[in-house]
Amino acid sequence: MTRSLRLIALAFVFLLISTVALLPHSSSAGTARVDPAPSQRSFSFTYQVHVPSDPDMKTTHLWIPLPQNNTYQSVTGLKIESAVSHSEGHDPEYDNPFYVFTPTPAQAAAGYDVTLTFDATRREHKVDVDTPAAKNATVGPLPNDPLMKRYLEPDKLVPLNGTIAELAKEHTVGDTTPLEKARHIYEYVVATMRYDKSGTGWGHGDAIWACTSKRGNCTDFHSLFIGMMRSVGIPARFEIGFPLPDGKSEGDIPGYHCWAEFYLHGVGWIPVDASEAWKHPDKHNYFFGAHDDNRVFFTYGRDITLSSQQKGAPLNYFIYPYAEADGQPVKDLTTHFSFRDLPTAAD
Repeated sequence: MTRSLRLIALAFVFLLISTVALLPHSSSAGTARVDPAPSQRSFSFTYQVHVPSDPDMKTTHLWIPLPQNNTYQSVTGLKIESAVSHSEGHDPEYDNPFYVFTPTPAQAAAGYDVTLTFDATRREHKVDVDTPAAKNATVGPLPNDPLMKRYLEPDKLVPLNGTIAELAKEHTVGDTTPLEKARHIYEYVVATMRYDKSGTGWGHGDAIWACTSKRGNCTDFHSLFIGMMRSVGIPARFEIGFPLPDGKSEGDIPGYHCWAEFYLHGVGWIPVDASEAWKHPDKHNYFFGAHDDNRVFFTYGRDITLSSQQKGAPLNYFIYPYAEADGQPVKDLTTHFSFRDLPTAAD
């Protein structure tokens, strides 16, 4: 081979090597990061209620909430087992679905049982709060939805003036965007509150009690968060359901879990779970902008009047069964909640 041909061959090899070097590498170090697909969990859920006997055979009604379908939750196969006549209804403000049971005098006298079962798939709800759209989003204009106005108003135990307003103003001073305000309110709640169900006072979602006691359960965490958010003009809503234990495939569920969302124009609802962030510091950033799939959603809102048949005061929140006898709340209902994971398409 002549010297000229050797030079041409070397130049070609060099060009080939250079071209390959510029191609995307297959190794993890050179591959652009791809967020994993949202996780999901499929399960069967059982909600049981026992209404005790009423020897006086008073007029009795029982209401139980129903799980809801939305973008992040699909409910199928909902069944009711009960000898008592029932019908479906919706509360007039939040449109939460429920069943209302109306026993005969004989059934009320004897006591009765209700078992609700359903299958559901819960999907992770995650919003990237680091995008320019989220960082630069404004509050309004609000969607043409009457509930948006409600999500800027106080609840009975969540005032938007006084201490709550002062705290919100103090911890958002200098912020220029709703997302900055939301982040600083979230940081304040997680840093200041502690998850503590000892003694009394916790669990009512009393925002003043929460910011004074600086402790409580998920209801107290999110009442304080929602109150502070609304007081600075950011719509925020309360959601409640049940937790699904992580690392267990079946078992009993001792009680409810609640969480929150806030609204940004052009982005939508941003999920927040401040109490889970407190319990899992390694997921502190995750729970500002995400709800995992270890939950099942039932109802929105506070201060709920179910229907014209309800004679008592509005419900603080609606996740447990509620019954009245001659217009007075029945206090000794017993409940049992359980779940069992179902196989998913990936299994």
